[in-house]
This record gives sequence, structure tokens and C-alpha cells, in this order.
Amino acid sequence: MKKLARCLALCTLIAAGAQASQMKVVILGTGTPNPDPERSGPALAVIKDNQSYLIDAGPGVVRRAESARQKHNIPALAASQLQTAFLTHLHTDHTVGLPDLLFTSWTLERPVPLAVYGPEGTKKMMTHLQKAYQQDIHIRLNGLEPANEQGYKVDVTEFEGAKPLLKKGDFKVTAIPVLHGSWQHSFGYKFEDGKRSIVISGDARPSPELIKAAKGVDVLVHEVYSTEGFKTRPPVWQKYHSSFHTSTKELAEIAKKTQPKLLVLYHQLYWGTTDADLIKEIRKYGYKGKVVSAADLDMY
Repeated sequence: MKKLARCLALCTLIAAGAQASQMKVVILGTGTPNPDPERSGPALAVIKDNQSYLIDAGPGVVRRAESARQKHNIPALAASQLQTAFLTHLHTDHTVGLPDLLFTSWTLERPVPLAVYGPEGTKKMMTHLQKAYQQDIHIRLNGLEPANEQGYKVDVTEFEGAKPLLKKGDFKVTAIPVLHGSWQHSFGYKFEDGKRSIVISGDARPSPELIKAAKGVDVLVHEVYSTEGFKTRPPVWQKYHSSFHTSTKELAEIAKKTQPKLLVLYHQLYWGTTDADLIKEIRKYGYKGKVVSAADLDMY
């Protein structure tokens, strides 16, 4: 019996270790430009091997990361450990948290430059942010506040098209070109580690590239708007949303074609509907797989 108990305890420890090392996606913010106090600006984090990889930097990104660190006990989400970010596109609701990410994390002792991957225009944006905050940088480097000489710097990688961006052993990150209205360059991302695969749509309407990348993934995190709520919108906004975003009806078709193990609704536009309504709409249009509508700080 004692030997059996020891074996069970060992198996439990092994299982716990495997669970702890499993690649995960943490929803830091599900919000839109609408100032919903329950939903911070759009941002996610993929956690792998005690490192965090942010996707987008909506308003409140650093504080949401700290909330997630405390809730899920993830040291990689401490401010000083926010060292790598991928931008889907340069809309303000996805980027207005960049000064917070760059300078708050430096103030809280990030020891290395912030690595930022993004479309054309990312380098100019980051350069202008450093110029805008040059007084702060000067005071922190030359005043009485102790600050390291690296954390305020930025290492930017701009890219176009489908492209592998990062590879560490079995872990890799690939950019997925997506269609987002008038934006010439907009991206989703695929994270893989040989055991799990996660695709994040970013802001996108349906496209063949995204469907191809998402086939059979473990987790598909996809933006969505309510098909029923859409009917209440003025024509000018209907034209915008149908060109830039994905309806529940369209997402149900995407999910039927890709068959993810888990579909996560994200960056939701409700227009008077609820999370439960969004899921009902997905079901109405024929998708029978596992689906959830994400809230801030959820983890999958």
C-alpha cells in the first residue's frame, strides 16, 4: 500500500509538472474602443517555459498582466518579465497601451530592451514614443531614480506576409496575414510547441490564410460580433463591421472548416446581446464543437 501511495504521489507530481509547463493563452483584455470597465483593452499572453509573449497592447495591459500573474500564479507576467510583444495591426485600441508596456516595465526593472514584432509602421511608432517620453527617460537615467540603461530601448522587427518570426527548440511563432478592412498589413499569430497549437486571429474578417493556419489547432481565439446585434446598426456601421470583422455566422463557418479543440470568442461586439447569446448564435449556425466566450483574465 505504501508503494502504491508513493507511486500515486509521484504520478500526481508528474502530472502537475506537465500541466504547469503546458503552453497556455491568458486573456488579458477582451475589450473594444468602448470604455467598458469590466473589459480592458485587447491583449493576450501566451505563456511557454516561464516566458510571456504578448499579443497586442490595449489600454491597461500591464495592470491586467499583474492581475493575471496574481490570479494564476504566473511569474512570467510580472512587469519586469514583459519582454516580447507581437502586434496584430496598428489600430489605437490595440496599441495605445504600448507606452505603458515600454516604460512601466522598465520602471519596474525590465533589464532588456522590449522586443516588438509588428507590421510596417511599428518602428516609427516606437521611435516616436521614445521621443515623446524623452524627458522621462532623461530623468530616470540621469536623476536620482535608479534605472537600468537597457529597459527603455526597443528592438523592433517589421515583416510582411506569412512568416516564421521566432523559434526556440520546438516552440515557434508564425505570422498569419489576415483581412482587416482598409489595413494593408494586419496579422494573426500561430503559436506551436510540438504538443499544443494556438491561433489568435487579431482583428479580422474571414480569409483563406487564417482558415488554413487554424485547421485542427488546440485553441482558436477569434474576434467576433453578434449577427443579431448587427441588424440594429446603422448602414454606415454595417458596411464597416462587415469589412473589418467577423460575425457569429461567419465564425461558425470558420470553426466548422477548422474544427479547433476549443473555440474562444474574443474582442466581442455585443450590441445588446450577451456572452450566452453569442454562443447561441454560433450554435444556431451549425457549429457543435466546444466554444466559450472569454472574459478578462481567463486562461486556456
